[in-house]
Amino acid sequence: MNNSFSLSKQIRVRYWISTLFLVLFLLISSSAFAQFEEPEITKITKDRRAWFMERFNDIKWTGRGLYNETDLDDRQTNEIRARLQAVYGDPTQTIKDLINKQDFRPGKAIQFEYWFTVNDSIPMMVLDWDGPFGSGLTFVGASRYIDLMPQVKRTFARKLMAIEELANYQDYFYSPEREQWFNVAYNNGSYTTKEISSPAGMSIDFSN
Repeated sequence: MNNSFSLSKQIRVRYWISTLFLVLFLLISSSAFAQFEEPEITKITKDRRAWFMERFNDIKWTGRGLYNETDLDDRQTNEIRARLQAVYGDPTQTIKDLINKQDFRPGKAIQFEYWFTVNDSIPMMVLDWDGPFGSGLTFVGASRYIDLMPQVKRTFARKLMAIEELANYQDYFYSPEREQWFNVAYNNGSYTTKEISSPAGMSIDFSN
């Protein structure tokens, strides 16, 4: 009889311990989810690029978790660039910052890149994929955070689409397919994409 009573008591204790752990897990999970409902997205400035690369040097970059479409994806990239300028200011880097590096190749030619940290711990990059001739952006993030990235992208897109007044900008873009340089700009409501010769100090070494 005592053995039966002791066994029953042990079962009840284990049940309540399991229930307690479940409740704690749900509370922690709910708190973490609530904190991430509105992620804080911070742009990395040009002078912090080295810090960013060192901080996230072991990251496996992927687009997974960032493929879900938003209203932003159907917009022309030149419009998105003006929205980015309005919300986050100048890009983290442009082709001007890359072209004179030893490992630069024409196929790596981009118009702009914006680097971000999300909640100070999650890295993300956005960049154009065909300068002013494309639509949407290329998004890349860390593979370990793919479950969180859909919400990050939705928040990011919502902030950009909420902008009513676009900001002026001026970039250069080299198109390997067209073998042509372009001056790309938005100024007071007008978009321009003009064919130009190589900008000063930005000639491409095609032997690489």
